[in-house]
Amino acid sequence: MLLEIPGVLSPDEVREMRLQLLAQPWIDGKATAGLGSAKAKHNRQLAEDSPMAIALGQRILARLSEHPLFMSAALPKRIYPPLFNRYGVGEGFGFHIDNAIRGIKGVRERVRTDLSATLFLGDPDSYDGGELIVRDTFATHPVKLAAGSLVLYPGSSVHRVSPVTRGERLAAFFWIESLVREDSQRSLLLDMDVAIQRLTQQQADEESLLQLCGAYHNLLRRWSDV
Repeated sequence: MLLEIPGVLSPDEVREMRLQLLAQPWIDGKATAGLGSAKAKHNRQLAEDSPMAIALGQRILARLSEHPLFMSAALPKRIYPPLFNRYGVGEGFGFHIDNAIRGIKGVRERVRTDLSATLFLGDPDSYDGGELIVRDTFATHPVKLAAGSLVLYPGSSVHRVSPVTRGERLAAFFWIESLVREDSQRSLLLDMDVAIQRLTQQQADEESLLQLCGAYHNLLRRWSDV
């Protein structure tokens, strides 16, 4: 499942966040790359223990916790604290797969990367290239969203960031360990949840809604990893 979630941050929030980020010192992006992906990674990022990165990451997570589509789609159990990267002209990230398990710096907690997320922090017209390219069984999907919008995709996906040829690409990225490990099961639960919300708004028959809600929660109970 590849899902675009628009408007996670407002234009004013994006502008403020960009100003704060661009004023920070940046390090080589290979600092958080695995052995395999380090050869393909050519970008810069904020250090994981940067106070600014931690503060802005907390703001992003607070906003996502209030976003019904994100919560329904991801069913988050644990979220790796957001990191921030930037790509200038000539920088990109070749095809790779994210590490299955990531340890959070400074604590003993580890996160299974069921889902990967990218939150775009730049106007797509301000840079050329820089598309997130996600490859699955059926196709290759280029993603370049409006500033403040987020894309969710399976952590098992082969993906890359195409080289930037003009301007600069700025984004936050992180991983989610879901209550439901299997992508196809999460996708089915999301479809059911969206249908329940629409039928509720339409004041559908209460008994039918009750049956559908019961099926949703019984599937979640069966599939969840708590």
